[in-house]
Amino acid sequence: MTKRTEQLGSVLHRAVQSVLERGLSDPRIRGIVTVTSVRVSPDLKAATFGVVVAPEEHEALTLHGLRSAAGHIRRRAAGLVALARLPEFRFTIDEAYKREVGTLDAIRRAVESLDDAGRAPGRPSAELTEPSESREAAP
Repeated sequence: MTKRTEQLGSVLHRAVQSVLERGLSDPRIRGIVTVTSVRVSPDLKAATFGVVVAPEEHEALTLHGLRSAAGHIRRRAAGLVALARLPEFRFTIDEAYKREVGTLDAIRRAVESLDDAGRAPGRPSAELTEPSESREAAP
């Protein structure tokens, strides 16, 4: 991405998130919608917004509503930014963000299971100590 597309993406991210926080009258858009990424095409004619919907059960219907309301969201965002022309808005579910959250949740569960197995929280087990530490302790 060029500096210009990054700057435009940042401005659009804030504007669209603001529009979504203020709410839309479309009954299909439910739950909490968070814009997690913006990709602006090199020709500046299209912007694709990666979103996450909570709770996840509203995801498909909300995405359908966002896609239908893209023109309306674009017009409302135009009132928040100082640009002569905004790109076409497209919406998609941010699968990379969902995978990242899943990975972090798996790590959290693994740490909790280690803590439940008798290891004191924040203290490494004997198997995880550095080899140099175990040699220093030996006579």
